[in-house]
Amino acid sequence: MPNRLTSTQSLYLRKHADNPIDWWYWCDEALSKAEREDKPILLSIGYSSCHWCTVMEGEAFSDQAIAEYLNVNFVAIKVDREERPDLDSIYMQAVQMMTGQGGWPLNIFLTPGDLVPFYGGTYFPLQPRYNRPGFLDVLQAVLRFYQEDKAKLEHFKTEILSHLQQSTVLPLETPDSLTKQLLFAGIETNTGVISPNDLGRPSFPMIPYATLALQGSRFKQEFRYNPQELSWQRGKDLVLGGIYDHVGGGFHRYTVDPTWTVPHFEKMLYDNGQILEYLANLWSAGCQEPEIALAVTETVNWLKREMTAPNGYFYAAQDADSFVDVDAVEPEEGSFYVWNYQELADNLTAEELTELQTEFTVSVEGNFEGKNVLQRRQSGNLSDSLTNTLEKLFTIRYGQAKESLAIFTPARNNHEAKTTPWQGRIPPVTDTKMIVAWNSIVISGLARVYAVFGNQLYLDLAVTATNFILQHQWLDERFHRLNYDGLAQVPAQSEDYALFIKALLDLQAATPEKSQWLEQAVRIQTEFDQLLWSNEMGGYYNSSNTDANQELLIQERSYIDNATPAANGVAVTNLVRLSLLTDNLEYLDRAEQALQAFSSVMTRSPQACPTLFVALDWFCNGTVVKTSSQQLSKLISQYFPTTVYRLETELPNGAIGLVCRGLTCLEPAQTQEQLLAQLKQFNY
Repeated sequence: MPNRLTSTQSLYLRKHADNPIDWWYWCDEALSKAEREDKPILLSIGYSSCHWCTVMEGEAFSDQAIAEYLNVNFVAIKVDREERPDLDSIYMQAVQMMTGQGGWPLNIFLTPGDLVPFYGGTYFPLQPRYNRPGFLDVLQAVLRFYQEDKAKLEHFKTEILSHLQQSTVLPLETPDSLTKQLLFAGIETNTGVISPNDLGRPSFPMIPYATLALQGSRFKQEFRYNPQELSWQRGKDLVLGGIYDHVGGGFHRYTVDPTWTVPHFEKMLYDNGQILEYLANLWSAGCQEPEIALAVTETVNWLKREMTAPNGYFYAAQDADSFVDVDAVEPEEGSFYVWNYQELADNLTAEELTELQTEFTVSVEGNFEGKNVLQRRQSGNLSDSLTNTLEKLFTIRYGQAKESLAIFTPARNNHEAKTTPWQGRIPPVTDTKMIVAWNSIVISGLARVYAVFGNQLYLDLAVTATNFILQHQWLDERFHRLNYDGLAQVPAQSEDYALFIKALLDLQAATPEKSQWLEQAVRIQTEFDQLLWSNEMGGYYNSSNTDANQELLIQERSYIDNATPAANGVAVTNLVRLSLLTDNLEYLDRAEQALQAFSSVMTRSPQACPTLFVALDWFCNGTVVKTSSQQLSKLISQYFPTTVYRLETELPNGAIGLVCRGLTCLEPAQTQEQLLAQLKQFNY
């Protein structure tokens, strides 16, 4: 019989609806039950496209003996980290303190009432293996500890809670610490993070680091690592590697190797939005390799075809796993994307297969479990014949030719995946919820690729998604994070505010003649400041302690970059941009206060926060250009990473533009050449 998760909207939670475990979602009733019955809480956090979350659901969480033990002795709560990143952040930090590492699924045990964690880990197998204990053994040991060793339990809880509370208090540096020397130190350290991976580790996009390196490449400064070389190489690795889907477009999450060959196959919306923006900036900075333009085009086509809801917003993610056929019991990782050599030989001519092998990594033995992930061997244009070959593979995968498949209706769950009469392969499940923060990242990416490449489709997709958020994500005058089939849910968190304001400012940058985007950014920034700004410490809290179900141990201010840029780094950049666009120095004062609040982290752990250094670059070098519509159209496609553009109809006689930084303006530019020279003077 399905449990109570069957009534939830979250795809991740519903994947556990048929477990024999008496799962709760995070709510007052579940927390009160644990306290009333004096039962420890198992808090299990994951997300729908997480491979090991899926494995644990099919193993330990589907086991009858484990379910019986859990149901009697614990209160089991499931949380979708994409719905509640604030909860996930706190308890992930706790697990990292306990074990030295983290990841998903996150399984952590809390004492009832105070919700303090006392034991945790990530994936637990059904039986002991992978040097990990079996999950039933873990449950028995945890319960025994909870019931029989109260003194040690209280001591451990006190220690963990103290560490968590201390993590929210950052020491302050001297008021004059926000210098160009700090900026250059941050650029150097973070550029080193994307230097060649020679330790056998997986390869992640790490766009916040690459973005800072690219911005650093404009300075005439000697760095230990070459920012231009490494930032350009990162873009080429992305568009040539197996992390990019050369048949269908879009980027996978990461590769399991250091050579960018074999991906972990899920496609996350936030990765693709960040990569689009980064590739556009690479192109505008002079790295105009044809494979970059091709990846931009095909990734937008994938977004439009597979990730855009009928009402215009973008879906969250596609799974890594999919069913090989309708009789398969479990989905297999990558089966939608990889190619058996014999399948290629049967469907391509000898000439086509030979050319494919020349350009891509294709072999009889394969590079992934006997099959082939396509990775390009070199830069350059693809021949017409090779493009036709890739379109043949597209038709095999999707069952239709690319030009005739405008919309590919997603499989929203495993049942739909197995019962829909697909014309090609069975696709991975798509998580169709709308997340404001992730949609905002894609809007920013689309706005920038429109500004650089000029394709109207890119702007149209961005504007439609933006308007959906503006029209549907406010309930009772409060911004909301999620949308499930037209219903807004969960109050917005700092990353939603920061990234959506950034998206609005990026639309303004791409279309400076449109005033509505700036007006909306100002309006939402006011709400953000009122709800989440920390008057005592500076910076923005992750979420508001006045929201329902907000039983949080601590209030965090996110400054560490992960797969997405940290909210406070983005927010500070927004404040500087707003100051330049509105001449309101209160924004600049708040930006300085926030940077000062995090300056100790920037000084001592610069590799943790590249987005804060992007913000510091804006704070030190933010520039405004006031010029005519004709000149704006020539400027927005160029790479001036700390510059905003304002339409100005009343310039001095004979002038075409005015370039200002802070309280200083240069003489009015009389020619386009002079205007560009002044911009370079302020930006280099």
